[in-house]
Amino acid sequence: MSGRRSTVGAMRTWTPETDGYDDQRTGFQRRDPHRPARIFGATNAHDIQKAVRYARDHNLRLAVQASGHGHTTPTEGVLLTTSGFAGVTVDPAQQTATIQAGATWQQVVAATTPYGLAPLSGSFPGVGAISYTLGGGIGLMARKYGFAADHVRRIELVTPDGELRSVTPDDEELFWAVRGGGGNFGVVTELEIGLFEVSTIAGGSLYYDLAITPDALQVWREWTATVPEEITSAVSALVIPDLPMVPEPLRGKHIAQLQLCVLADLATAEQLIAPLRALGEPVMDTFGELPYAESSRIFAEPEQPHGYRGRNLLLAELDPVALSTVPELAGPKAPAMCVVGIRHLGGALSRPPAIPNAVGRREAQYALTVLSPGDEDFSALHSSVLEPWTSIGRQLNFSFGPLTPDEIAEAYEPTDFERLRKLRQQLDPTGLLQPNHAI
Repeated sequence: MSGRRSTVGAMRTWTPETDGYDDQRTGFQRRDPHRPARIFGATNAHDIQKAVRYARDHNLRLAVQASGHGHTTPTEGVLLTTSGFAGVTVDPAQQTATIQAGATWQQVVAATTPYGLAPLSGSFPGVGAISYTLGGGIGLMARKYGFAADHVRRIELVTPDGELRSVTPDDEELFWAVRGGGGNFGVVTELEIGLFEVSTIAGGSLYYDLAITPDALQVWREWTATVPEEITSAVSALVIPDLPMVPEPLRGKHIAQLQLCVLADLATAEQLIAPLRALGEPVMDTFGELPYAESSRIFAEPEQPHGYRGRNLLLAELDPVALSTVPELAGPKAPAMCVVGIRHLGGALSRPPAIPNAVGRREAQYALTVLSPGDEDFSALHSSVLEPWTSIGRQLNFSFGPLTPDEIAEAYEPTDFERLRKLRQQLDPTGLLQPNHAI
């Protein structure tokens, strides 16, 4: 591919004929990538205003991509990339961080941990911090501190009319909607978020071979009913490929990975997880004291970009009968690789924040996600894995694929969804914005 890059003012832009176009249009999620007519590479808020106004003036839809983990539907209009606009400023006295549009959690954590402070970051450090937070944000310390969206102090965003606005609790409706409503109301250029005095945690994973320890999932289920809010945990069940880059103890095995974050000293944490250790010797054990800067080691998720599809349900309880179907439906006999992840919710996640926001379904006690890597149609497989469960909604941040309007509505209380829909219609009547899950 040849050609020279073009500019709008001083901003970098790309078209299908321009060198670098393919690199810019692809993010971490490689399935069905964007096919935009023009890409804008923002480095400041004014660049974002220019891109929004260009899309508006040319009657094109606009999608935003930071890291691209949550990408669901390709745009053929304008793609605004924000990886070049990724600064992080920390105010240790106020225990806040101001993060720009393209910052990942890895960049935020690197900036905050020298002060002994931690954000409510997620399990994978490469995820864009802003899109994660706008969708609610269920992080490593979620049961203790709640959703990441609950701790947003200030928002700066460009609305679909191209205006740059600073949104605080005084702007009650928009401040409520953006925190939980995703990218439906504008392009966020900057967030100010609260931080917490956490420098070390007890964390890691216990890996059990389900062929040897078949009750690992049920023991984790029973244990979660007893734990304090200082523990946020999850379990992933998957068949690990027998490949050289995989740790030898895991190769080719059907693994239950118990993922643990404990806000306590190591001795106390070991006492709290003793019922899990009673399962016996895991095939691999990474649990120990961790600097928060290394908290990504808890889930140890794949770092290589790839294509995937996934669906999510929120659950009021973890039904033991439904749980017993996971090894059969999503294990070695499944027609494709299938990762079933279950996160324990409750605690602070169930309580309303000091300033109300749009995050829905706080009554959920567990989040269930089924995910498969690749480009095939996994809908039948995922439907069969999810069929035994009774859902009370869904979490859009864990929905890795297009959803119907009714499915998107299930993420919210009905009255809240109607409130969000009306505000979206007011701010974006022409549907300029193309978020991952449009309200």
